[in-house]
Amino acid sequence: MDLDGTTLNSESKLTNRTIKAINKLNDTKHIVTIVTGRPTRLVTDIYNQLDLDTPMINFNGSLGFNPNKKWQYEYKYNIDRDIALHFVNHSEELGINLITAEDRDLFLANRPAAHEALGFFPTKLENKNILNNDSLKTNPICLTLEVKPEKEQSFINYVKDKFNNKLQISPWGGPNSIIEIAAGGVNKVTGIKKLADFYNIEQKDVIAFGDEFNDQEMIEYAGFGVAMKNGQPKVKAIADDVTDLDNNHDGLADYLENHFKI
Repeated sequence: MDLDGTTLNSESKLTNRTIKAINKLNDTKHIVTIVTGRPTRLVTDIYNQLDLDTPMINFNGSLGFNPNKKWQYEYKYNIDRDIALHFVNHSEELGINLITAEDRDLFLANRPAAHEALGFFPTKLENKNILNNDSLKTNPICLTLEVKPEKEQSFINYVKDKFNNKLQISPWGGPNSIIEIAAGGVNKVTGIKKLADFYNIEQKDVIAFGDEFNDQEMIEYAGFGVAMKNGQPKVKAIADDVTDLDNNHDGLADYLENHFKI
């Protein structure tokens, strides 16, 4: 299950009904996992609230690990450090306002966010977390960028033209022009296949829940893909089913309760 717009409401919170439904599902033979675009630092608390013990997939498929114990299938895909610094050093001309570079235990940003509406970007930043040529010493897993709205499409075109298949570009959609950049050819299905292999689950038995453009591949891949009522029209069009309720009215919990009779 995706998090933002799916498991979480618009305030990025879990409701008691959602926690209860997922806890009940955990007590069955079904395997419940998080597959999200979020970095590790913004998933662990949610993972613990849901009392999960399964591996989770972060950064849109670029990182898979179990926060509680060693997972034999743990993996990560990185971006070349020089590519990351290219965006940092050309941010003004490319229309980039904010950029973060992250790994499982790494967080660097070029500057603090001006307001809290951009929740993935902190409004306060310590010196040790400032992104520059000296602080970025390794190849990061993922870059998250906020670009000027009028520059979003030209930036996407620029990345595709300059870096060809080296990078995977994932626009978030929604009111802000947020774009995630990861290693080429990696998406949420990358992680789902690892999970399915680990648990010996056939593709036809995978159920995926999502709402945004970065969920399209996993909705299509899953044996049964479910889009949220609040989801993007393109995502709902390819899904096998759509929830009756949106993420602000416990749409996921409602669907789980009815589908699994819990």
